[in-house]
Amino acid sequence: MEPKLQIKTQRQQEDVGEEPVSPTGQYLNSKTLSLTIIGILESEIPIDDSCAMDLLQNLFLPISPRFSSIMVSDGKGVKRWKRVEVNLQDHIVVPESPEGLSIADCDDYFSKYLTKIGMEPLPQHRPLWEVHITKYPTSKAAGHLIFKLHHALGDGYSLMGALLSCLQRVDNPSLPLTFPSIRPSTTAKTTATDDA
Repeated sequence: MEPKLQIKTQRQQEDVGEEPVSPTGQYLNSKTLSLTIIGILESEIPIDDSCAMDLLQNLFLPISPRFSSIMVSDGKGVKRWKRVEVNLQDHIVVPESPEGLSIADCDDYFSKYLTKIGMEPLPQHRPLWEVHITKYPTSKAAGHLIFKLHHALGDGYSLMGALLSCLQRVDNPSLPLTFPSIRPSTTAKTTATDDA
């Protein structure tokens, strides 16, 4: 038995590979609101940025086509993700390292830098992300890798999962990445028990 209703669809050639931007993504990247996610990785040793281009090209960009896409509107105002050539040099920022500052002053400098980049909108003519590499020590780390990702690219959980998937263990790269757990100190347990 043949179906009586047949639907034929045609897709224009220029739309191939262009994914529609979700309504939430459109709202989060509008004239009304522009929301970014800042993820910070702290390093115990100073960061060597000489391999940053290669790692972004071969590990980061393949995670999601949105990392290589910009938002474009068609004639009807519908926004889509359009793949573009990514110039990685436009996305990597290595700020000048402050000289002659104490660790406490470096902490303050780092905090102000985070505030500054958090307030700056991402350029709309290139994919909506940046990587900032700080090479000066703070009280928490010898260097920082800061990912600034537009919330239109995804939610915080999926974006952090994507970033963490790029990392490997130093002791054995074949093992899954693990993080130390934070356990309450024994003095806190003793004090809580003594009070009861």
